[in-house]
Amino acid sequence: MKIVLLGYMASGKSSIGKRLSKKLSMKFLDLDDYIIEKEKMSISKIFETKGEVYFRLIENTYLKEILAKDENFILALGGGTPCYANNMEEVNKADTLSIYLEGSTATMIERLIRKKSKRPLIASLSDDKIPEFVAKHLFERRPYYEQAKTTLKIDHKTKKEVAEELEQLLN
Repeated sequence: MKIVLLGYMASGKSSIGKRLSKKLSMKFLDLDDYIIEKEKMSISKIFETKGEVYFRLIENTYLKEILAKDENFILALGGGTPCYANNMEEVNKADTLSIYLEGSTATMIERLIRKKSKRPLIASLSDDKIPEFVAKHLFERRPYYEQAKTTLKIDHKTKKEVAEELEQLLN
């Protein structure tokens, strides 16, 4: 089984994916980490030096590469991955279970303000600009996220609770 976790930044894709991989004894892959390893530079450096168009092209290439692997794994996508290059079509046509970790706009704003420094996309924004940024982004991205085969609400839940809920969903 291939499990693909998607959702907005700070929805917990990587941390929940890692927890789930331990519980299910499955390999965990993070698309961003995979890209960093293959390109030998950070995501922000790729954006800075080669631009977003280049990034979205290689993101699609590496996503297909991972999905073609003949093994079981849990894959965390980048927050924007589902929105470009028919990536959701690729994810859903493969033998995968795609799961949207859905957080309300309020939950995502609160989480992002808390962890702002770790998020290059919003690090330079003042806290009062984040709500509008997140609301606009979620509005644009939701139609892509909603193409996932399953949706799991994450509001008012710990990462542990979400991982447990996912585990039950899979059994």
